[in-house]
Amino acid sequence: MRRRLINSTLAVVLVVIAVFGVSLFTIEARSIESSAADRLDSETARLLADVESRIANGDEITADALGASVPGDRYVVIHRPDSEPITIGQRIEGGVMRAQETGTHGETVAVEQPRSVVTDEVNRMLTLILVVSLLAVAAALLLAVRQAHKVAAPLLDLAETAERLGSGDPRPRHRRYGVPELDRVADVLDASAERIARMLTAERRLAADASHQLRTPLTALSMRLEEIIATEDRDTVQEEASIALTQVERLTDVVQRLLTNSRDPRLGSAVGFDLDEVVVQQIEEWRPAYRNAGRAIVHSGKPGLRAVGTPGAVSQVLACLVENALMHGAGTVALRTRTTGNQVVIEVTDQGPGVPSELGARVFERTVSGRNSTGLGLAVARDLAEADGGRLELLQGKPPVFALFLSREAEPRGDEESSARG
Repeated sequence: MRRRLINSTLAVVLVVIAVFGVSLFTIEARSIESSAADRLDSETARLLADVESRIANGDEITADALGASVPGDRYVVIHRPDSEPITIGQRIEGGVMRAQETGTHGETVAVEQPRSVVTDEVNRMLTLILVVSLLAVAAALLLAVRQAHKVAAPLLDLAETAERLGSGDPRPRHRRYGVPELDRVADVLDASAERIARMLTAERRLAADASHQLRTPLTALSMRLEEIIATEDRDTVQEEASIALTQVERLTDVVQRLLTNSRDPRLGSAVGFDLDEVVVQQIEEWRPAYRNAGRAIVHSGKPGLRAVGTPGAVSQVLACLVENALMHGAGTVALRTRTTGNQVVIEVTDQGPGVPSELGARVFERTVSGRNSTGLGLAVARDLAEADGGRLELLQGKPPVFALFLSREAEPRGDEESSARG
């Protein structure tokens, strides 16, 4: 492309020089020749006037008398009716220019000059035009090279940016080149790079969240299956299988929830639900694990509370808190439900050492962990809570108290009026 730009620019300049140069040369050559002819005519007329003046005064007309007024490169021939021709100068060999005038007494004056005088002046003019043309071509070549570099270099840079995007490096370069069209392409590439970076981040985040969130349901499901394998009691098998099917449904809900959040965290399926059912479900699922660890998990607080949210998401948040208490806490784990204003609160606490003071609220950040864990659990749990319009907070570090705040379902109008009458 760079060569094409240079060649096209030089071609345009050469065409312009050819058109205007030839025209200028032709005009100037004619002008030089015309000026030389006019000068020769003027000299001839002046010399004829001098001859007529001498004839009128009766002076002698000789070559010596008239030679002072004739340029040295001229050849003059004067004819008189009653005398021999008078010549001034030497006869010119080669091409000549000639002018002739006839006077009132019959005398004739002819003046010749070498055509080389005109040819030399035309050659000087041609040399000047050629020098100016060469300078114009050199200037055009320099400008063409600079312009080609100015256009080609950004295009190569944009091609490199596109190649980087294709190779999986979505970092925008934010380079601009001072050419509106190229800057527009750079804007589009940078915007595409940012979108690709967001998509890659979302995919990696989904993979990390899925691996973390699916681990707990799969672990619980494997424990139920082990219970089924270990027992021969049909009633126990049916009970454990029913619980396993419930866990599979919850596992499906977790996958769907993760996919929904990865597309658009604002798309929720919040409904009113019984908070006690979710809490009791988690306690029943985790009681075998706590029993194996020699610990207990209990539930207390205000019964009959109804919250607005997604039961599957709330279950996952509670599962994350209960699992953290099992892995990092100690003693009895207590789940307590209460209300505050128009919100319901589920508190999860244990008797362990709690959250290190240097972490504080940063415990909800991704990759932040106090005890060699992945650092994803609490971050994902907070995202799930916020997607339901709630929030997850650390109310106390030692002993640890995590609280899930959810919107409280409004009571039906009729119930409010009947309770007011009562």
